[in-house]
Amino acid sequence: QVQLVESGGGLVQAGGSLRLSCAASGSIYSINAMGWYRHAPGKQREKVATITSSGSTNYADSVKGRFTISRDNAKNTVYLQMNSLKPEDTAVYYCNSNLIHSSGAYYNYWGQGTQVTVSS
Repeated sequence: QVQLVESGGGLVQAGGSLRLSCAASGSIYSINAMGWYRHAPGKQREKVATITSSGSTNYADSVKGRFTISRDNAKNTVYLQMNSLKPEDTAVYYCNSNLIHSSGAYYNYWGQGTQVTVSS
C-alpha cells in the first residue's frame, strides 16, 4: 500500500503565505513526477504545479511568480510554498504522485486533500 499524506492547509488573509507538504509512504520503489492540483467549488479541478524526479517544474499561469514547488527525494516529500495568496486561490489542494510500486507496477496516487481558504 502507498499513502500520500498532506498537511499545511488553513485559513489565511489575502497577501499571506502557506506551505503545503505531502509525504508519500509505503511500498514505493521510486517516485517520478509529483504535483499539486486544486478544486474550488463550482470549478473544474486544475493543475497547480508539478515537479519531476530531476527537479523540472511546471506551473499554472495563475500561480507563476507566487507559488514554488519543491521536493525532497530522500523523504519522498513534495512541498508547495504559496505566497501572495489571493481569495481566488481558495480550494481543496490535492497532492498527486506517479510512482513505481515495489512490485514494479506503475501507479498514480492522490492524497486526501487539504483545504486552503484565503479571506479578503
